Amino acid sequence: MGSDNVKVIQCLVDTRGLWPKATKTKDLENEAASAMDLLTEDEKTAVLRYYFVADARMSLASHLLKRWVVSKHAGVAWWEARLSRDANKKPIFVDAASGRQPVAFNVSHQAGLVALVAVAGYDGPGAVDVGTDVVCTSERRARDHRIVAGEGWDKFVDMHADVFGRSEGAYLKSDGLLLGASSQQQQQGAALVDAKLRAFYTLWCLREAYVKMTGEALLAPWLKDLEFRGFTAPAPGASSFTQEGQPDEQVIRDFEVVFRSERVGDANLCLRALGPDYMTCSAVRTPGRREDALGWELGPYRFLSVEEIVRHAEATMGV
Repeated sequence: MGSDNVKVIQCLVDTRGLWPKATKTKDLENEAASAMDLLTEDEKTAVLRYYFVADARMSLASHLLKRWVVSKHAGVAWWEARLSRDANKKPIFVDAASGRQPVAFNVSHQAGLVALVAVAGYDGPGAVDVGTDVVCTSERRARDHRIVAGEGWDKFVDMHADVFGRSEGAYLKSDGLLLGASSQQQQQGAALVDAKLRAFYTLWCLREAYVKMTGEALLAPWLKDLEFRGFTAPAPGASSFTQEGQPDEQVIRDFEVVFRSERVGDANLCLRALGPDYMTCSAVRTPGRREDALGWELGPYRFLSVEEIVRHAEATMGV
């Protein structure tokens, strides 16, 4: 059966405190040498291409995560976890012997966090599609507040209309947007804007994960035809920065996905708060038999250290 022995993997790497002596991107060659040594020359070049070291750190963690999940869950040695790209330029791993993808995966990164969602062990019928996104509501808070103060909330929403569905802009402007917000947020000026921004980034995270699951980018020609309805923002998470043991109000599963005016029921999506400012979203589907993915539990993400990745890589190489 397609769902026997399936494993859903959801991991985060926090790069914000990694390699603190690397103040410039080129410093990573020395300060992150043990990690950089686990990349191909092309991957190293891709990391070192970034101007800002914070972006280079996330790129490095992203490359490590993708190779780690393939090596660990497809059961291949580190250097045998060779990635290619599908027709949509999405990274994939194809087993040379079977021609199948034993692990389907997707990564996302923002504000120092790198997220990975993968499904291993699914044998069909058909493929499994996966997508993930991570957002940080405070990364551009000063800019967002400045725009809202100068132009108004409706104008802020309209600035992003090209990437939202036909009804979503109106919903972001409506009174129903803050039904899940606290009375304090509804009464205070800056907090009111923060509550609206949290809903805005909730929608952004949901859409990004879904679109990435399909294999297409945010420039897909059908973006206007995709709508998320009836969503609310999750309550901010704990300062302990974990998704373990979250209360229900920090986990969002209840919303409608509509495509060209018809409800979509084949995708399993779960959005979770992470700390006060971050959110993650996982999206999976199995088009060949939709009930498989719909039955999978999309639980909390776990943090994975670079040291754990390096240990796994070295173990596969007999180091």
